[in-house]
Amino acid sequence: MYVTLVHVHVKPEHVAEFIEATHRNHQHSVREPGNLRFDVLQSPEDPAHFILYEAYATEADAARHKETEHYLAWRNRVADWMASSRVGVRFHGLYPEVGQ
Repeated sequence: MYVTLVHVHVKPEHVAEFIEATHRNHQHSVREPGNLRFDVLQSPEDPAHFILYEAYATEADAARHKETEHYLAWRNRVADWMASSRVGVRFHGLYPEVGQ
């Protein structure tokens, strides 16, 4: 399993817009071939800090996600709302095993 935790810090005045735009991206992403999870998390201590938990069956599936129309639209829409650059941290997903 190919997992990326994407840390996003949004300008406080754009939190609601970011949530709305990310919800649309989420709705499409969970339907992609190879997508296992696409969770959107918001920090209760810092509502402008989000983590996108993206799990794909393979690295190729994750790479295809970044070529989709919905991802590109999301990336372009939220770019100016970022307080700092997104940071993706890659992990190997061990459990649950893919296919179980």
